[in-house]
Amino acid sequence: MRMYDIIEKKRDGKELTEEEITFFIDGYTKGEIPDYQVSALMMAIYFQDMTEKERATLTTAMVESGDQIDLSAIAGIKVDKHSTGGVGDTTTLILAPLVASLGVPVAKMSGRGLGHTGGTIDKLESVPGFHVEITNDEFIDLVNKNKVAVIGQSGNLTPADKKLYSLRDVTATVNSIPLIASSIMSKKIAAGADAIVLDVKTGAGAFMKKFDDAKELAKAMVSIGNHVGRKTMAVISDMSQPLGNAIGNSLEVKEAIDTLQGKGPRDLTELCLTLGSQMAVVGNKANSLEEAKARLEENLHNGKAFEQFKLFLASQGGDTSVADDPSLLPKASVQVSLPAKQSGTVASIIADQIGTAAMMLGAGRATKESKIDLSVGIVLHKKIGDKVEKDEPLLTIHANNDDLDTVMNKLYESIQITEEVVKAPSLIYDVITG
Repeated sequence: MRMYDIIEKKRDGKELTEEEITFFIDGYTKGEIPDYQVSALMMAIYFQDMTEKERATLTTAMVESGDQIDLSAIAGIKVDKHSTGGVGDTTTLILAPLVASLGVPVAKMSGRGLGHTGGTIDKLESVPGFHVEITNDEFIDLVNKNKVAVIGQSGNLTPADKKLYSLRDVTATVNSIPLIASSIMSKKIAAGADAIVLDVKTGAGAFMKKFDDAKELAKAMVSIGNHVGRKTMAVISDMSQPLGNAIGNSLEVKEAIDTLQGKGPRDLTELCLTLGSQMAVVGNKANSLEEAKARLEENLHNGKAFEQFKLFLASQGGDTSVADDPSLLPKASVQVSLPAKQSGTVASIIADQIGTAAMMLGAGRATKESKIDLSVGIVLHKKIGDKVEKDEPLLTIHANNDDLDTVMNKLYESIQITEEVVKAPSLIYDVITG
């Protein structure tokens, strides 16, 4: 078998066989196939697309290129959730204990974040003492005992994906639906979950800015998951403005604590209930989405979800007193309000620009080596469709220095106020069940 023939076949729009896809992934992972030939194949895939069978085969080959987490020792259907990213996306901190409170085992493998704010692990490390450096056996024991635990990502999961992504990044082939879908799903499948719920974002703060692109990606990932034997569902949700009100690590933990007590922002609560309902159904803990949502709402208000969160923190060394008193979380030394320059209605809050402002404060990483300030960030007081009076605070900046002119200018550029009537955007655009 020759790589030349595989490139030629895909260039001409023909379907690759399982043997051909496995040959190319194995050879590239082992360093036997050069970058220039794989670059040519990636470009051919970019223009010619892949069939559902090809996408599933490519994903499986990437999964099998490295370690696979065995969660079979955990009782029940293990359900994982993945978000395609956004600004103020605190859902994992809420969903893991919330869904676990219904008895669904959530064995979560998470990473640190590049971009606007830290990843799930960075946010959780705002809690003094919390750690993810636990063995696989401890991880499995905790999930069996408490129904929820979080561990750091293994260094050798899907090495083929890491090599391919680095190449796609410099060959203008990142924005390819089959390549994006197989990249995301290979990591989720290798992490060992039995069922996967996907939160695919669309809007200014999302990777997929247009709804049609987000829907195509969601369908591709659901198809891959179901093809390889993982029950998979997806929600397409809005990221034209930040989710919830908080952007920043300890600020998002505080917002998660509020939400787990039934006091969170409406949009964040609604999305968590929507995703959580799917997780409960695929985890066989509810017969319908309606039943699941009702039970989850009940646990947000009767204290069960909040107690599950505290149990989760304590089991991994975290100081649970922060749950009862969030003022104990890392706190910035400076809080500055951003006053509205005019009266009217908030017409837009450009999510990715707000995220950039938070990163400028130190809430996120520009590179892997960047150090995160867990205490800084932004808390919104107004969302799209809200009325505002001149000089009323639009948001509060939490910072550790007084030199905020550049950040404030960025924030003013990101928020538009109009005299016209503006309707708040829909949060949930579609649900893909396969």
